[in-house]
Amino acid sequence: MNANEMIDEIEKIFPDAECELVHGNTFQLLCAVILSAQTTDASVNRVTGPLFEAYPDARQMAKASVEEIEPYIQSLGLYHNKAKSLSAMSRDLLERFDGVVPSSYEDLQSLAGVGRKTANVVRSVAFHIPSLAVDTHVERVSKRLGLSKVNATVAQVEKDLMAQIDQERWNQAHHDLIFFGRYLCTAKKPQCSRCPFQGICHDNEYEDYKRLEKEKSNGRKKQKRSAA
Repeated sequence: MNANEMIDEIEKIFPDAECELVHGNTFQLLCAVILSAQTTDASVNRVTGPLFEAYPDARQMAKASVEEIEPYIQSLGLYHNKAKSLSAMSRDLLERFDGVVPSSYEDLQSLAGVGRKTANVVRSVAFHIPSLAVDTHVERVSKRLGLSKVNATVAQVEKDLMAQIDQERWNQAHHDLIFFGRYLCTAKKPQCSRCPFQGICHDNEYEDYKRLEKEKSNGRKKQKRSAA
């Protein structure tokens, strides 16, 4: 079964997969994606309503200090750093792009708090430019299904997926893989009985690799403590 056929199967299970970050414009989408780092979309959606009511666009948020933004998002992890990113990103947009979110990789990634994954989501969802963002769900599913090696970097997973999935499907495939990872092929207790890919799943190999990497990381931490 090739990658496009896998996407076909996933779409049978999740025919309405879409971006679950609530937003009213491209600026709000950009903010929401920045806030979603190491945080669930549901948690982000709980804070963005009041945040966007107070600061609906870059012009309004650029006027706010980090300390004024923080109370709106303090329930999220890393909220102080995220507030700094939102503040700096908004000022960047106002000063360099007249408050309008750009669509190119170069311009997007020049903004505070915006990496390749965030740029890919914005390009895909807001501008409908073929892009394939790799978040934790996409990475996990890709490795379990053998679309990428278990030791592949996020950048390599993106390249692997782009090479195997038809370009016109990239935008939707991103949502499909997220839904599959978020609601079926979960990190803990995946619903394997519902999975159409049980015969080709590489989960054992993937979990063994993660365990070895964790052991290596713990070993390095012990060495640092001993040296100290």
